Amino acid sequence: MASGDHVMANPSTPSDELAISPGALRAAVDSGLVTADQAQGLRNLEIARTSTLDAEPHDDEKFRFISGFSDIFVTIGLGLFLGALSYFCAELVGDAGMYGIIALASWLLAEYFTGKQRMALPSIVLLLVFAVAVFMAVAAEINPAASVGMDFSNQSGWPLVAAGLVTAGATALHYRRFHVPVTIAAGAASLVAAAIGILFMVAPDFATQAAKPLLLACGLAVFSLAMRFDLSDPLRQTRRTDIAFWLHMLAAPLIVHPLVSGLVGEGGSEAASAWSILAIFTALAFVALVVDRRAILVSGLSYAGFAFGSLVVKAGLADGVVPLTMLVLGALVLLLSAGWHALRRAFLPLLPAALARRLPAHT
Repeated sequence: MASGDHVMANPSTPSDELAISPGALRAAVDSGLVTADQAQGLRNLEIARTSTLDAEPHDDEKFRFISGFSDIFVTIGLGLFLGALSYFCAELVGDAGMYGIIALASWLLAEYFTGKQRMALPSIVLLLVFAVAVFMAVAAEINPAASVGMDFSNQSGWPLVAAGLVTAGATALHYRRFHVPVTIAAGAASLVAAAIGILFMVAPDFATQAAKPLLLACGLAVFSLAMRFDLSDPLRQTRRTDIAFWLHMLAAPLIVHPLVSGLVGEGGSEAASAWSILAIFTALAFVALVVDRRAILVSGLSYAGFAFGSLVVKAGLADGVVPLTMLVLGALVLLLSAGWHALRRAFLPLLPAALARRLPAHT
């Protein structure tokens, strides 16, 4: 196991809680702090509590997103501070300078809230703000119009390429310093942006038709990277499992968007589009079930929600096909949640033995 693999991992496990040893209880009785009956009562309480914890449903996808209300409190403060800072900086130094200052401020704030306090949610927010700020600073410096309309196809996609590559390098430095798991996904997203920019540079006339297949290929590449981290940690005890979580969250929309976007355009049957989206989501659910990653479903479902919203606008409230399909989709999610482990026990034996051994075991 690599050094530091447990940094930023999920801390909410029974082993991290303070426990009183039998020796400490005996010393407390000897010193008169508690009676023998009280000490025995504490022992019985610990036994009962441990049994209850052991009986809780097993979850192989534990993830540290928030460690307490202090995370929310600090995140609100970060939003207020960085929002006000961006307003004043934009007035003084322009968009490119403003994004640069926000990136620097995010790094400096991470030195305390991530480096010293190890706060989960603020660390995630600060990394995302840092990555977006670096990306926008480079794009706005090369093409000021990019910061307004996000039309990176201008100038043969060069702003997108430069911004993506610089952001990838910046996030690599950030990860080397702070080891926040979401950083790998942020770097991967910036490389995807750079790949799209290269397509616009090499073949601008062909880029519109080829963008969706390229996104699909990038999504599959990100998914492969996520599986590499997952397969290297089947017990999900190190930081690699958190890295894989965020990569799966990124891969799902990259895969689903090229497949679904054409189904919600003009023309075509709303019914056919709705059931096609449902079929894609079902396939995604099967993959999520096999690799034991509900994050894939959450990310894919979020995008499917936007797609269904577009279909609702097209079909009108009087058309019951889309609401019915949404009802089926919701029922599928609930059934998967209720029978997740039973379904995995049924499906894993059907996979090649070499692959099934490297996946999280069914429970």
